[in-house]
Amino acid sequence: MTAAEHHIVPRQPPTSGSSGSSGPSGSTGPAGSSGDGTPPQDRRRVVRRRLITLTIIVLLIGIPAGYLVISAGQSRRSGKDKEAEAAAQGLREDWPSGMQRRIFELPIPGNAVGVQYYETNNWKASRMYVKFRTTSAGLDRFLSGVGTGRAALETGKVTIGERDIKITGWYFGPGVHWAGTVHKNKDPRPTQSITVNMTDPAAPVVYAVSAATP
Repeated sequence: MTAAEHHIVPRQPPTSGSSGSSGPSGSTGPAGSSGDGTPPQDRRRVVRRRLITLTIIVLLIGIPAGYLVISAGQSRRSGKDKEAEAAAQGLREDWPSGMQRRIFELPIPGNAVGVQYYETNNWKASRMYVKFRTTSAGLDRFLSGVGTGRAALETGKVTIGERDIKITGWYFGPGVHWAGTVHKNKDPRPTQSITVNMTDPAAPVVYAVSAATP
């Protein structure tokens, strides 16, 4: 065979699977994949999902717990305020609230001055103590609002008991023109013990104790 008849076989490029063409030693998966076969993108999604779940759990537990803590603190403060008011001996230089006046049926006239009040509560009874100065017409309005009248006032009679005197520090001694009455109501409405300093008929001073049984 001559040289012209000899077939020249082209050199073939090495195949990807041939020896020496594999990737770096120890790499068994696609480039960029993790050692456990999970793509990084999937792993980030799992981590993000777990963080969202954890955040939701914290919010579900933390918000109600925080609300309970705040509510408990407010309740304690409110309870302490009420205890402080109830523990204070003597009357406060102020008007009782409209609700208190309605509950204890003590319609203090609008022209009253020097208004003082004090409220006590226990399992046996609730009491409201009030003291104020008014006019002759104001006294009539007060007595009428309670459900009684001036004719019910007994001259020289003090209707405030010793227990209530000790609590309030009121004085009902001699040398004063006293007049008093007790206006009774059926439970649960309160009963009012009223004593008036009539020394100056134009400016009477009213002392009243309204007691209600729960």
